[in-house]
Amino acid sequence: MNYLNLFRYQNLLFLALVQIFIKYGLFHPFGIDVTLNTFSFALLVIATLCIAAAGNIINDIYDVEIDKINKPNKVLVGRKISERNANWLYIALNVIGVAIGFYLSNSIGKPSFAALFIVFSALLYLYASYLKGMLLVGNLLVSALVAMSLITVALFDLLPATSVENQASQSAVFKIVLYYSLFAFSINFIREIVKDLQDINGDKKGGMNTLAIALGRKRSVIIVFILGVFTVLGVVFYMYEHLYNQQILMLYFLFAIVAPLLYFCIKSWGAKTEKEFAFLSNLLKIIMFLGICSIPLFQFTILNFSL
Repeated sequence: MNYLNLFRYQNLLFLALVQIFIKYGLFHPFGIDVTLNTFSFALLVIATLCIAAAGNIINDIYDVEIDKINKPNKVLVGRKISERNANWLYIALNVIGVAIGFYLSNSIGKPSFAALFIVFSALLYLYASYLKGMLLVGNLLVSALVAMSLITVALFDLLPATSVENQASQSAVFKIVLYYSLFAFSINFIREIVKDLQDINGDKKGGMNTLAIALGRKRSVIIVFILGVFTVLGVVFYMYEHLYNQQILMLYFLFAIVAPLLYFCIKSWGAKTEKEFAFLSNLLKIIMFLGICSIPLFQFTILNFSL
């Protein structure tokens, strides 16, 4: 169980679910041309999870001293798992992820795509070792990588199967993936700032320069509130532009995404304590999950679409 917690298995399960929803809840129901069979897609998911798990491990290795302050009861590296074993796991998972990436990229005739897995691995290492301590840079980077975990499915499954004849339908579905990627980026970016507010004491002693440290809690909370409002407006605009005649999706977005986001904005405005920031962080995870769960609903509502 210690190793599963080191991998952040809940986050990995969520990541796998997102990619499965995109493949089997969006691509397949519309009958568009795809490249990956079930086995190849499973390999893509495994490669993604290996790189993500390795990123979580290296982050824990570098954050041991900070975590002793922020979450002393959850420190694994150096206590329940030796740093040596953690480092070996980090290397092994990266090797597996990159190797699978090379195999998949060549199997779909896009060998250059293998570079994506190398870049993702390198960026996660840079995030843990250096970029995490830079103002907003780490927040933006990890949020971009979350968004890329969705886009990667489209790159490997849709792009190689795109031709002049099917370009319109392929592009329409690709845009849906991009919209969800933007949503994932926005929610994760806000959550990263909330987590920094929650962990401000340990981050200060660890020499970090997070938004919460640079501007203080009060100003950072205002920024979180504003970002939350902009996210609400973005979702509402998307609903108005693309879902106005899709009743099922409209109702789902309204009650499962917009309403919780508005509640988040209200609760964030007066948040002050570590407990309140922890609640906000968990609320954003729920909103992210509910948002991703709307992907399979597209098959029941949109029959003829062009975005």
